[in-house]
Amino acid sequence: MRVLGPVAAVAVLTSMLGACAPRYVMSRADEGRRALTPAASLTTNVVLVSIDGLRPDAIARFAAPTLQRLIREGSYSLSARTIIPSSTLPSHTSMLSGEPPEQHGVFWNNVLSAKTDVVEFSTVFSVARAHGYRTAAFFSKAKFGALQRPGTLDYSQAPGGWFGRWSSERTMGDVRGYLSKERPNLLFVHLSDPDRAGHSSGWMSGAYGRAVHDADAALGALVVAADAAYGQGNYSLLVTADHGGHAYGHGTSDPQDVTIPWIAWGRGVSAGMLKDVAIETYDTAPTILWLLGVQEPQEWDGSPVLEAFQALAAAATD
Repeated sequence: MRVLGPVAAVAVLTSMLGACAPRYVMSRADEGRRALTPAASLTTNVVLVSIDGLRPDAIARFAAPTLQRLIREGSYSLSARTIIPSSTLPSHTSMLSGEPPEQHGVFWNNVLSAKTDVVEFSTVFSVARAHGYRTAAFFSKAKFGALQRPGTLDYSQAPGGWFGRWSSERTMGDVRGYLSKERPNLLFVHLSDPDRAGHSSGWMSGAYGRAVHDADAALGALVVAADAAYGQGNYSLLVTADHGGHAYGHGTSDPQDVTIPWIAWGRGVSAGMLKDVAIETYDTAPTILWLLGVQEPQEWDGSPVLEAFQALAAAATD
């Protein structure tokens, strides 16, 4: 066996540490952006939160206070659906691109099996930013690096390494610091705790319930920070999940894996359950663009969930 010398050993260690370092991708203020935001926007500030691995029935089962408040005051469905495979990166790519995997082609779910370092197709970030909006994303898993496409996000961060992961508390601390100085028009926040607990201790276990509460606490802190940054009533908040889970995993077509919550709260929202409304995860990105007054790309398959914003939708068609 070959033994590395001191210099070579330091070089290898440095390379490994560099690969595990957090990934921060920022864009110049004028890069890929038009001068003005659309005049027809229904709101100029949208916050999207994805709680990784959150089953809809966990909200009531574990009495998550912030999520229950948003459901009580907002518009919601507890029977929305994610894509198959119901895995983190394919699901989030559909959520943020308005397309199913058959269109965007992201079927891999970790850095080791990635087909590309950065996706080249349009996302809600690239389209919004091209129309003058400021965008920011706080990813809490390393696998999201493929969505940190330069020129599409004013600010973004993700853990480094092959399987890097940050807690909801860590991610929310960074979000709070960012919102104390910046006001992105589109803010995406990913909270990973329930997924980790599901894999380690089982979905709907006691540990999973505690993780749901940790993510719920981070969501509550985000509402407080967003109220301070944008002003109460001056932004629309969407909360959803990438997938559910059962036993110790997910990724299948089992209803426990593919059924997700979808909640709209804040500016322009018409409160109440979204009855008889079929919501797919790839409807989320078109909903955001509709709120921002931006036409979704023709190739997208998703549609805005107008039923959650009935008053705004009616005014927009008058």
